[in-house]
Amino acid sequence: MIPSFKTIVRYFLSFRFSFTILSGASLYIILMASCHNTTEPGKKTVSAAKNIITIPAAAQLSPTETIRLQQASQHWFSSVLDRGLFNGGILVAKGGNVIFEQYRGTNPLGSANVVNDQTAFHIASVSKTFTAMAVLKLVEEGKLHLEDEFSLHFPTFNYPGVTIRSLLNHRSGLPNYLYFMEDLKWDKKVALKNQDVFNALVNQKAEIKNISSPNTHFTYCNTNYALLALLIEKISGSSYPVYLKQIFFDPMQMKNTFVYTLADSSRASANYDWRGKVITNNYLDYVYGDKNIYSTPRELLIWDRVLSTNLLFKETTLQEAYQPYSNERPGIKNYGLGWRMNNYPNGKKVIFHNGWWHGNNASFIRLLDQDATIIVVGNRYNRGIYKAYKLINAFDNYFEVMEEEE
Repeated sequence: MIPSFKTIVRYFLSFRFSFTILSGASLYIILMASCHNTTEPGKKTVSAAKNIITIPAAAQLSPTETIRLQQASQHWFSSVLDRGLFNGGILVAKGGNVIFEQYRGTNPLGSANVVNDQTAFHIASVSKTFTAMAVLKLVEEGKLHLEDEFSLHFPTFNYPGVTIRSLLNHRSGLPNYLYFMEDLKWDKKVALKNQDVFNALVNQKAEIKNISSPNTHFTYCNTNYALLALLIEKISGSSYPVYLKQIFFDPMQMKNTFVYTLADSSRASANYDWRGKVITNNYLDYVYGDKNIYSTPRELLIWDRVLSTNLLFKETTLQEAYQPYSNERPGIKNYGLGWRMNNYPNGKKVIFHNGWWHGNNASFIRLLDQDATIIVVGNRYNRGIYKAYKLINAFDNYFEVMEEEE
């Protein structure tokens, strides 16, 4: 019997509704379903998705907890960010469950293109988490050792005592290239590259100020991660953008995440000051490792899930990454290997990284004991993004009084 037109329409609408529900439930799970296997005579079966990382299904939350966390997230978003100037996205999750997700603004600013879950934003120094974990992956594979001096791999590097570990935890004593390249009168019409930073350090050392002895104190420094990107390239034999794509972005199916190069100019979101005026790129925009990764809240959640479920790294590696290395000064703030952290007097610990570059702000917060994640990104300068830390008390009692993060 041939179904009537109304029946066909009803089936179609039912299918659309079911598909929408399934898509929403699995937005953050990388599936290997429908992997195509091809077999040729005399050859073994090869899976086309053999390198895909499959994320476990999200843990179930009680309706009461879900509503409570949704209300807390909505209140923070409405009172801090959603005041007409926010141009970006926010995502709050627990156990992989997306509790709250909102997008505001347009891309480019003032256009008809509404910001959505596929709009990639410059995550600035949150990029350091990828650089650090790429280095730690090479360590796991036995291709590097954390106590290797950088000069072991770059013999002309004339800074004794600077180890891979001291670059990762910002205890190298090196000055920030953002400043010393300007002091050295770099031609700002010429795009600065990672190799240029290295060459200046080596060839013009006598002219560079503020060089300290390694491993004496913590100094947050972008130079460290520009050098680590060069190290990744030398050891892996691939460019930094290609290597991260191969070991992270493609296996995790982070399709909207990329390392910025000139070839990405057309798809990179612009930078804006708080007034909405464009901040143009400059000669510093081509150094990567310390910055220059673009991503979305949803894909940063994938990054969190891969780390939280030990799918790519050994537990011992993660513990080393989250260990505080700068204890010479009292206080809750510290730094691990590519990760900032707050260690509270009550024993609670928050792993996070913030980022700022031009008009882009990013906050990536991970509560390991609660398996919770808070992600906020935007490309119109907005310091309110860094106040996302205030949401952590919605999950548990982390702090009573806390000064604002830089």
